[in-house]
Amino acid sequence: MVSKPYLTGHYAPVPDEITATGLTVEGTLPPELTGRLIRNSHNPKPGITPTHWFKGSGMVHGIRLREGRAEWYRNRWVHTPALDGAPYMTDRGPDLTASTAGTHVIEHGGRLLALSEAALPFELTAELETVGAYDFGGKLTSAMTAHPKEDPASGELHFFASSPFPPYLIHHVASADGQVLDSQEVPGASAALKHDFAITEHYVVFLEGSVTFDPAEHSGIPYGWSDAQASRIGIMPREAGGARRIRWFEIGQGYGMHFANAYEDARGHIVVEGPTVGREGWQRSWNWWVGAADRGAEPNSGSRSRRWTIDLAAGTVREQQTDDLTVEFPTINDLLTGSEHRFQYALSFPDDLGIGNHTLVKYDRTTGTRQLLPFGTGQLPSEAVFVQAAGTTGEDEGYLLSVVSDLNADASRMLVLDASDLTVPPLATIHLPRRVPAMIHGSWIPDSAP
Repeated sequence: MVSKPYLTGHYAPVPDEITATGLTVEGTLPPELTGRLIRNSHNPKPGITPTHWFKGSGMVHGIRLREGRAEWYRNRWVHTPALDGAPYMTDRGPDLTASTAGTHVIEHGGRLLALSEAALPFELTAELETVGAYDFGGKLTSAMTAHPKEDPASGELHFFASSPFPPYLIHHVASADGQVLDSQEVPGASAALKHDFAITEHYVVFLEGSVTFDPAEHSGIPYGWSDAQASRIGIMPREAGGARRIRWFEIGQGYGMHFANAYEDARGHIVVEGPTVGREGWQRSWNWWVGAADRGAEPNSGSRSRRWTIDLAAGTVREQQTDDLTVEFPTINDLLTGSEHRFQYALSFPDDLGIGNHTLVKYDRTTGTRQLLPFGTGQLPSEAVFVQAAGTTGEDEGYLLSVVSDLNADASRMLVLDASDLTVPPLATIHLPRRVPAMIHGSWIPDSAP
């Protein structure tokens, strides 16, 4: 029997929870990096083979930094009902507490939340122990996306619930202290899979691609590619009642898993950026996620960076491919969320373009240039998390944090990179006590967070 790809190599799960203190550091950790890097991933218990990568139980990994020291590493399963085998679907419908909680982890309103888009978030302690399902004081009765967006100016958190059944899309807003302020069903949405979205100063941006509900899909994630499903961008005003005024714009066929950012330019046009795949790229990724044949070497084959420019006055969309690298997991300086950004980061995956290994990419949107930091055979970095350096205002004046899985040494390390120049050696390398499986998303949570 061939092993599932998401249970082997970089993605092989770890069998237990550990805590290690006094981690070895090479180089110098900037003392201002005082907080925790927490990342999330799918890590089924030993002996469990999920039917889909996304069905694996969530496990969070944390590295605690304080004033130039790496104090601890710890990993913990998110103890949800699903971890112990409870089904998501019951006779009464979906159980929103039966979450994998394995896609992302954020802090908002003083709460640490592990996220998986088909269920409620799960609250964790600062030491990564599970508190339980969190429903915003009873105000959240739907699932919550794994990709909420925090407005840097107001601190408000925008998030949504997507479902293959009506209501297909609900938009929520929570205050900076975590109180749900508004919830709106979004008219005109379809059963298309919606994983990520974006905000600008005045709008919320949704993406519906050519992937939609497929009752014939039996992996436990009931979606598949459909040529009949139109690809669209929805532009919704952010003010109260804005859902009633959403406008949908058809775009070229494809599917975008993640946005880099969106913003309103000087002409009032809305610019949206993120990588997308076509039919073949989606199927290769899906085959990897379920362990089917013809899956290719990587789960993100053929994902290319795109830009959409929406002219609301003219009712038109201009679409362009902005780079030819196979990339995913785009990130920016989150202080620019919803505003025009210059620098953008992503991971490039091995393909036929001559890279040959996993590579961190930095794009300069002003000059149109890019920097590449290749990691070499057997090395897989996690997505780059940007942290602004103390006392600076420049967009790339800060640090990129990434955890690298090293199959050659059966080990992992956390890198602190100079975000302004990827060609210089790491400022610091933290050696972790075990190989950390390839992870999906995570956050830097400074001690200054509420």
